[in-house]
Amino acid sequence: MEEQKLTVRAVERAMDILLCFTEKRELGLSEISAKVGLHKSTVHRLLASLEGKGFIVRDSHTDKYRLGIRIWELAASLDQTDNPAVLFLPEMERLRDAIGETVSLYIRDGIERIRIQAVQSRQAIRRVAEVGARLPLYVGASSKVLLAFADEDVRDRVLNDPSWPDSVERQAYLAQLEDIRKLGYATSIEERELGAAAVAAPIFNRSGQLAAALSISGPSNRFTLQKMQEIAPKVIESAQVMGKLLR
Repeated sequence: MEEQKLTVRAVERAMDILLCFTEKRELGLSEISAKVGLHKSTVHRLLASLEGKGFIVRDSHTDKYRLGIRIWELAASLDQTDNPAVLFLPEMERLRDAIGETVSLYIRDGIERIRIQAVQSRQAIRRVAEVGARLPLYVGASSKVLLAFADEDVRDRVLNDPSWPDSVERQAYLAQLEDIRKLGYATSIEERELGAAAVAAPIFNRSGQLAAALSISGPSNRFTLQKMQEIAPKVIESAQVMGKLLR
């Protein structure tokens, strides 16, 4: 039993190491050790095992690590017909071309959101969205959409989480979520990132369940509240098109 526990713990630690690379493409041993909270010698052994299986590659010149080809082989074997990041890409590109700003797709994971797909604006000055980024589920247009249309227990978890900022009054925030449910979309101006603004709409599958949030964002000096209110119907329309593709 003890040996089994040690084996499971080693697997969990190895997965924690792999998840470090969702934030940064290349990491040194010290960085990984700090992120997972393990001693360097333990991390080094786990990295050696992952490297041996092709999940991690070490650059011999910089001594930094990055994801290996085996990760991409696993990703390629996913059922692409059910993968929203692939399924929604054509509509995201159409929306980007129609509006001219960056389009992102988010899903909820616990009390965070993850950007699983992005189509970058072609404008010289634009907001660049990094795929794989994890963000808090209380600030930003997409977060508010995912929370507004989530189950009540999810909202309770977020509002009662210790990381909830003191500057955000809970009752006012709940009222804002109610407005979002009525309007069918959310907006944000410099809530999470200085100089950035966004408008987002929910994507529901054919069973009426919330699947993701579709967002379009840009520089706040160009992406004004009036501009976002004008394009909100187009974002909602694209979200509805995407929802019809889901079972």
